[in-house]
Amino acid sequence: MVTGRQRLGAFAERVARHFLEARGYRFIEANVRLSPGEIDLVMRDGDEVVAVEVRARRDAEGAAAESVGRRKLQRLWRCAAAYAEARGVPLERMRVELVAVELSARGRVERVEHFTALEIPDEDPAAW
Repeated sequence: MVTGRQRLGAFAERVARHFLEARGYRFIEANVRLSPGEIDLVMRDGDEVVAVEVRARRDAEGAAAESVGRRKLQRLWRCAAAYAEARGVPLERMRVELVAVELSARGRVERVEHFTALEIPDEDPAAW
C-alpha cells in the first residue's frame, strides 16, 4: 500500500524532473538504490552527471531545503561516489544538487528552489 508520504515524494520527484528538464537537463534514471542510500533523480547536464535530492514540504515555507543537514549531504555525496563507481562515471564529472518543492496545504506547488553544486561538508571523498 502506498502511503501519503510516498505519494507526496513521487509527486515532488515528477515536479523536480520537469523543472530540471525545462532547464536543459536530461533524465537518466530515478530512485537508484546504492549501499550508502538512494538517489532520487539522476540527470545529465552537459558532460556532468547530477545526483539530485528532492525534498518536499506541505504548508511549511522554507522547510524543504532546510531539512537537508550536514549528515544527509555527506550521505548524498557517498551515493554520488558509489553511483560514479558503479556506472563508470569519473567522480570529477559528478555533482550533487537539491530541488526543494514547497506545496500549499492543499498540495498546490507554491515554489520550486534549485540548489546547484552542493559541496562535500567536512569530509574528504578520498576517504570513501
